[in-house]
Amino acid sequence: MYARVMQLRILPGKLNDYLMAVESLRPGLRKPAGFRAMMILRSPETPAKEGDDREISATTFTIWESMEHMRASEKNLFLYQAVARMQEHCKGFPQIHEEEVIASELGGGKEGDTQA
Repeated sequence: MYARVMQLRILPGKLNDYLMAVESLRPGLRKPAGFRAMMILRSPETPAKEGDDREISATTFTIWESMEHMRASEKNLFLYQAVARMQEHCKGFPQIHEEEVIASELGGGKEGDTQA
C-alpha cells in the first residue's frame, strides 16, 4: 500500500470550513480504483476548537492499494479539485509527498486479509 501525505496549515477560524470542504469530497474519494482510506490528523500543540486565533497544523493521509492506483488518481481532475477546495481554508500550498506503507491494520477488510 501507498500513502499520499499532505501537510498544511489551516487558517485561524477556518477549521469548520475546512472540515466541511473535506466532507464534500467524501463521495468522490470512494470512486477511484484502489482507494482504501483517508485520515486527517491535527497536531496536538495546535488549537482544538473553532475561534482560536492560531493556525492549525494538519496532516492528511490517503491510502491506496498500489503506487499505480495512487498515480492513476492524479490523472483525473479530482485530486486537483480536492486540493483547491481544501486550500481555500489554508495558508499557502500544502506540502505533498508519497510514502510506502510498510505496516498497517485497517478495519473493514475481508476475513483473512493481512496488511504488511
